[in-house]
Amino acid sequence: MPHMTSAQMDQVMDDHLAYEAAGDIEAVLSAFSDDAEHEVVGLSGAPRRGKSDIRAFYEGLFTALKQDEVTPMRRQYGPDFIVDEATWTGEADGKLFGAEGRRGRVSYRLLHILEFRDGRIVRERVWKDTEAIRRQLLAPEG
Repeated sequence: MPHMTSAQMDQVMDDHLAYEAAGDIEAVLSAFSDDAEHEVVGLSGAPRRGKSDIRAFYEGLFTALKQDEVTPMRRQYGPDFIVDEATWTGEADGKLFGAEGRRGRVSYRLLHILEFRDGRIVRERVWKDTEAIRRQLLAPEG
């Protein structure tokens, strides 16, 4: 199959983010190839391989994070990959970020690198600004 265009990669990326925002695990998984690899850098248990492992990750993620919005900052493209930088805003459970027992609204930078094959995601790497999340969750209230 020929390389994906930037518009095609944008569509997959935008759909992926929309599925995550909706908490729709089946739709999220539909964007991945059967042999996909998924990693959130810095979280234990990564990388995950195959849809079964990826499903388990998203089931936990959707209980820990409630996305309000993702604001795009910039995208860069290569042959069959996209680098997406955005700002994520929503509610987070501190358990994921070293702030056990805290939950609250956070906003942080988020970086995705997605690789594609045959129009599907074959590899996803995600970096979250964990320190910014932790600072917000641990900030004194009031």
